[in-house]
Amino acid sequence: MNILLLGSGGREHALAWKLAQSPRLGKLYAAPGNPGIADHAQLVTLDVADHAAVVRFCVDHAIGLVVVGPEAPLVDGLGDSLRAAGFPVFGPDKAPAQLEGSKGFTKDLCARANIPTAGYERVTSLAQGLAALDRFGAPVVIKADGLAAGKGVTVAMTMAEAVAAVEDIFAGRFGAAGAEAVVEEFLEGEEASFFVLTDGTAIVPLASAQDHKRVGDGDTGPNTGGMGSYSPARVLTPELEAQALAQIVAPTVRTLAAEGTPYSGVLYAGLMLTEQGPKLIEYNARFGDPECQVLMLRLESDLVELLLACAQERLAEIAAPVFSPDPALTVVLAASGYPDTPVKGGAISGIALAEADGAKVFHAGTKTDDAGKIVASGGRVLNVTARGSTVRAARDAAYRAVALVDFADGFCRNDIGYREIAREDAAI
Repeated sequence: MNILLLGSGGREHALAWKLAQSPRLGKLYAAPGNPGIADHAQLVTLDVADHAAVVRFCVDHAIGLVVVGPEAPLVDGLGDSLRAAGFPVFGPDKAPAQLEGSKGFTKDLCARANIPTAGYERVTSLAQGLAALDRFGAPVVIKADGLAAGKGVTVAMTMAEAVAAVEDIFAGRFGAAGAEAVVEEFLEGEEASFFVLTDGTAIVPLASAQDHKRVGDGDTGPNTGGMGSYSPARVLTPELEAQALAQIVAPTVRTLAAEGTPYSGVLYAGLMLTEQGPKLIEYNARFGDPECQVLMLRLESDLVELLLACAQERLAEIAAPVFSPDPALTVVLAASGYPDTPVKGGAISGIALAEADGAKVFHAGTKTDDAGKIVASGGRVLNVTARGSTVRAARDAAYRAVALVDFADGFCRNDIGYREIAREDAAI
């Protein structure tokens, strides 16, 4: 079977690496891909905003499955266009993709379906936003409504921070994503990510992970797209996972189906584990990045079979996915200046050395320069990923590999997995 993978980041490299292991794969194409993805796929040039061009490519190359990695094409309705042309797609249509495309849409759905989440208010102007802050007080969470590449959320511990966040949104910092905003109650607890597959009816749990959003050690500094992650997140116990599935994920899938907009694809629930139980922070309509990297390193099942069954609405007919019990952990090597003004063009070497030491290095923001060398082309540049018998062992293996990568313009957090490692140590 020929497959088209859309995207160019570390998430897509992890997907390409796993798709390439399937005996069901004929030829893998990737658009636009990156130098790491090129090891597994033929890179092609496609404008994902030109739906007709993507459909033509699928016709011309006998594509049997389209895997949409990032959120923007899903929110733009590429899934609708491909399905209308008869192609199986892994990823939701435009309407249900609003779970990620609009924070307000998701909060309103939670209200309709009685899904536990933070109290909120939708605002469409600076004046409304400031008035909402007066009602909520600090600490408080402020979110740009639309897609902001993981950077549109501020957890404000003081009113001064909150006011600055609202002013930034309505001053246009996030463009169209900030036309509206959501002001939310601050939730106390620990965060965890829970991933399921659904074809609109069946729901199949995948695995859990924990991301590290802040740029600096100890969860300091601004939010980023993610500086590292590990899986599984054992703080999401089997009991809490069952509760999240029953009270959050299943009602979401049922409500969307009942309203005529069934959700098909991976559903990524960002959860806050509060004293009252799991509460929804937000949904993503695709695999997380860098959570996908640790999930793929643990996945032992055939990824093509899983994604195709999801796209063909026969998820209930196949065996449940199998994951290694060994934890996996990934460390993001980012370019200096990230997340604000990352330095691009920095030379990278040592990837083969890192992989020879047992790690897997996924390319997230790289390109090949005119001399054929790998250089940085984005904010998050590499995802150095490893497995181990414990989170500590996976962490140690990942950081050993990080030390073998030569990237003078790069930096990373040095404490990925610290919460779970502390729990492991306490249990000894």
